[in-house]
Amino acid sequence: MGTGAGKRTRRMTVAAVAAVAALGLVPGCTLSDTRGADGKADSGGRVLAVKIDNVGPARPQTGLDAADVVYAEQVEAGLSRLMAVYAGRLPSVIGPVRSARETDLELLRQFDDPALAFSGAQSKLLPLISAAPLRPLTPGKAPGDAYFRSGAKPAPHNLFVRPKALDADLGKGGLESTGFRFGPRPKGGTPERERTIRFPAARFTFTWSAAQDRWLVSMDGTRARTADGKQLAASTVVVQYVKVRESRFHDRSGNNTPFTETVGSGKARVLRDGRAYEARWDRPSARGGTEFTAADGGERLPFAKGQVWVVYAKA
Repeated sequence: MGTGAGKRTRRMTVAAVAAVAALGLVPGCTLSDTRGADGKADSGGRVLAVKIDNVGPARPQTGLDAADVVYAEQVEAGLSRLMAVYAGRLPSVIGPVRSARETDLELLRQFDDPALAFSGAQSKLLPLISAAPLRPLTPGKAPGDAYFRSGAKPAPHNLFVRPKALDADLGKGGLESTGFRFGPRPKGGTPERERTIRFPAARFTFTWSAAQDRWLVSMDGTRARTADGKQLAASTVVVQYVKVRESRFHDRSGNNTPFTETVGSGKARVLRDGRAYEARWDRPSARGGTEFTAADGGERLPFAKGQVWVVYAKA
């Protein structure tokens, strides 16, 4: 390597380290860096996170109903993308799988050695992903039969993954580090039948069904179903109001990639059992989960057992 190339490489390395530091990720850290001085993991068991496509041609998705938590975040052009987190059972197929974003790295810091299945990422983001304390599982790094293209959808909305082929090695207690607490319905709250959260070019609606004891999910005005026709439904919905700002990344069309700040504090609304609870969220550090407390008294808000949807709405 010539002198000029060597300088360019060093400059790229310094830039990558600076970007990682800005995210709160320790440059050069390994998965063992998520453990405390006693050698024990700071959080619970392992999870598998999968980036899920969420534009019209990608629907209906597969395997989304089996997720323990579904995070909805804003991406380029005001559209939405999902990150499904699996801590218990794994479905046979999940998808369509799409690319990772900078927001995912901060969000996943709360988990112990998480695996992230995604289709790839833009070149400038790859050094941050490599430095993050997670196991990246792209088609190029997974077993040959783990990912496949389906003829039922057009590219690029046709990449699916067989999660059991990824050897994700899920562990008990995978959701403990989220800060979520599950329990009986708390006192208070107000009756709520329906709630809509809007992104610039996407929207999520959750409609309470007393018969199913769930919040039925609709996306962009259409009931959300799985590929086999099952209605997507959540036991608890969290509308978390956060700062959504521009990042230094752009897509191929020049649209800026938003960065959702999940560390900090702010307002939230928790929906469960047909009621809405005004809440506060607090996540002091990227290494920890998010605590949700009642806005009027500071008591922890327990969630209903079952699937949780967290929608990051702009504050």
